[in-house]
Amino acid sequence: MDLHLELAVGDGRRAGLERALRDAVRDGRLAPGERLPATRRLASELGISRNTVKAAYDQLVAEGYLTARQGAGTQVASLPSPDAEAANGAARTREPRFDLRPGSPDVGAFPAAAWLRALRRAIATAPSLAYDYGDPRGRIELRTALSGYLGRARGVIAPPERIVITSGYVQGLALLTRVLEGGAVAMEDPGLPFHREVVRRNGGAVAPVRVDERGVCAEELGDCAAVVVTPAHQYPTGVTLHPERRRALGDWARARGGLIVEDDYDGEFRYDRQPVGALQGMAPGQVVYLGTASKTLGPALRLGWMVLPPHLVDAVADAKLHSDHHTESIGQLALAELIDSHAYDRHVRACRLRYRRRRDQLLDRLGARRRMRGIAAGLHALVEVDDEARVLARAAEAGLAVGHLGEHWHTPGGGAGRPQGLVVGYGTPRERAYPEALEVLGKVLDGA
Repeated sequence: MDLHLELAVGDGRRAGLERALRDAVRDGRLAPGERLPATRRLASELGISRNTVKAAYDQLVAEGYLTARQGAGTQVASLPSPDAEAANGAARTREPRFDLRPGSPDVGAFPAAAWLRALRRAIATAPSLAYDYGDPRGRIELRTALSGYLGRARGVIAPPERIVITSGYVQGLALLTRVLEGGAVAMEDPGLPFHREVVRRNGGAVAPVRVDERGVCAEELGDCAAVVVTPAHQYPTGVTLHPERRRALGDWARARGGLIVEDDYDGEFRYDRQPVGALQGMAPGQVVYLGTASKTLGPALRLGWMVLPPHLVDAVADAKLHSDHHTESIGQLALAELIDSHAYDRHVRACRLRYRRRRDQLLDRLGARRRMRGIAAGLHALVEVDDEARVLARAAEAGLAVGHLGEHWHTPGGGAGRPQGLVVGYGTPRERAYPEALEVLGKVLDGA
């Protein structure tokens, strides 16, 4: 290893070396377990004698900064840090014992073996230019694979030249907001506050649009430049957009020149029948379709996609170019291979069965006593309660983390007369932890 040290030799070379190594360990520049260079090599690099280096190592071993074992060389010791211990304690305090928060899949189900096979095949066949700067729209291999997959699985009209690969949904939403240049963006009420903040921070003005039992109320859109909707499984209410509302959205967009931004949230996970096709297939010239691998594979991959009307492709690609140039290429190639080999389809089907079982367990535990909405699809359900604050307090006492409807309204708390409920995510827990988490949820709701 290369080791950068600045020796202050005013008190002698050995003392200077000891001080430099000691400071590097204390500052964290030399991490616990890091192996130090051999004494002969470090002496040669620093222009001092090997005996001086050996004496400095021995002194720091005696002080506990370093460890030395036969055959293992000299390594940095693990030192207790008051700040680190305090941070670890705070993290343990914040981490819930039972996690039913919505918004994440079961990351323990990530198809590691299939991903590794796809990655190996992708790297083995990738052209050398794949390791260079690329098209801001993304690798053509992934755009072509998505074109076929989205067409057959989600009913999306998606020619490869109209697809832009992003680093997740949030980047796609941010790029669109910039392209719209500050126009008002209607967003569902209730909806995810973080997405509203993304729009605001990228220059857009947010206008609330009401959601009822049939989905977003298209008749209330007015003169907004765009509307962001989650038609497959609205977050957080869980309703599916009614066919009449779908048609009304298309009519609004054509009449006003507005843009529909379709967040295909939970689109692949439908349990009562075949997944509802994407809204984009009805009006490809007025809809921007946004999808992501975050819920099917895992958020860590940071892979999403936009299917754009023709008139927006160049503007969004230019915004992407000046945002991060392009999304990393190797993951794109691996995902393309995963889709082309149909391993992605197999994984989605397996996840659909797993999450349906979890949904059924939730219904078995609560369905007879609580009204639940949004149970036909997705990774979360809305459990209605009379007093959110009281139930949340009991949940905190039990170590249970769960979402709630009040945090999703545009107006904090939602105002008087608004429904109240818990947003229960059943994708997040690991398989073995889920039954106990449901047991605790039941006791919290029962007031035990």
